[in-house]
Amino acid sequence: MYVIVDIETTGGNFDKGKITEIAIYKHDGERIVDEFVTLINPECYIPPFITGLTSITNEMVESAPLFYQVAKDIVNICEGSVFVAHNAGFDYGFIREEFKSLGYPFEMPTICTVKLSRKLLPGHASYSLGKICPALGIGNDARHRAAGDALATVQLFEILLSKNNGLLNPEDPYTSFSADGLHADLAIEDIRRLTTETGVYYLHNEKGDIIYIGKSKNIRNRIITHLGNPKTKKGLEMKLHTAAISYDVTGSELVALLKESEEIKAHKPHFNRAQRRPRNQLGLYHYMDRKGYLRFLLKANDGVDVPDATFETMQEARERLFSWIDEFELCQQLCGLYEGKHGCFQYQIKMCRGACNGEESADTYNKRATQLLEKLSYGYKNLVIMDKGRRPDEMAVVVIENGSYLGYGFIDRDETIESPAQFKEYIQRADDNRDAKVIITNCLRTKKYKKIVPY
Repeated sequence: MYVIVDIETTGGNFDKGKITEIAIYKHDGERIVDEFVTLINPECYIPPFITGLTSITNEMVESAPLFYQVAKDIVNICEGSVFVAHNAGFDYGFIREEFKSLGYPFEMPTICTVKLSRKLLPGHASYSLGKICPALGIGNDARHRAAGDALATVQLFEILLSKNNGLLNPEDPYTSFSADGLHADLAIEDIRRLTTETGVYYLHNEKGDIIYIGKSKNIRNRIITHLGNPKTKKGLEMKLHTAAISYDVTGSELVALLKESEEIKAHKPHFNRAQRRPRNQLGLYHYMDRKGYLRFLLKANDGVDVPDATFETMQEARERLFSWIDEFELCQQLCGLYEGKHGCFQYQIKMCRGACNGEESADTYNKRATQLLEKLSYGYKNLVIMDKGRRPDEMAVVVIENGSYLGYGFIDRDETIESPAQFKEYIQRADDNRDAKVIITNCLRTKKYKKIVPY
């Protein structure tokens, strides 16, 4: 989904000028599906030469809404889309600055039709909107007004889409999508019809076998990245063998990550196995020794036991563990970071309470060690994570019980839930493995969810 935008301003750059008019046309790649056009009171004087250019007078904007009064409308129409404008840096910069003054971080992927025109329509003397549009037969009866210029940009953008097989990748919009090397059974139209929602996608060979599984917040854009113009040997082979594409929309990025991990383990696709070595290869594990002390151990993850924490390098693991030892006043020897028969180094300098020598009882020591385990868990023994669903009237749920991941599912928003434990009735059970723990922990740490419900 795209939003084609044009603004008029009081002049200058976004550090000094203010917006006087904005036009936004939402486009699904084929047609306009929504629009928002309004004058805006800039709360400052419009110079006569700007009025002469745009025909927007101080009297016209006197009763117009202030930017903050239409900010929510702008966010709503732009959500989930790519920002498109002719000389996008100008329009995007002004709008971001207005939102910055409101304390809101306005961030969107952008496509500049000036840059894209130079790439896909070479040979024109000028790529300004006033010159390129007449050269392409695009009329504009309202030049230097937001709606007129935005609608002209819409027509220009549609021409550019057609020149690029109707496909643009916002992550790399100025690279052409090449149909060369696509499997005979896979048509450009198949890619155009893909969803732009969040979910898990599957690439199939001509026998129907799954050869690659991935997740994306925008499935169509990710497929364009894979199949558009690959440079690596793996990418070229994957493009050559992809005869069909299927997908499951999840809405929630958390559920997409969990489902992707689960599906890769189940299907073991050829091109997923060719990926680089897995991350988080080291784990922190705990066990009870013969004397009843709770001990910790750093070791390589075996994919069987679920670690309390994972790390990419031994240096990172040791540094984190040392910091936790200081935080919870634990023993270096009982945490596997000191070898010796007469207590750890910290005991020798009177900074350890003596669990390593039996001077501190197991019960007393284990209370603090258990506090570390609680810190490393999901933060709650029982928890429901609620997130965006596949439809507006639905929610995604991820359930954790007794510190273990149970699974994910979907529930209608108007469903009556008398207790959080009822959410278990709506989930698809899943394995509580190391990868799931890392995914969920990262989600909770970065707060990429709608709501959490401890119980």
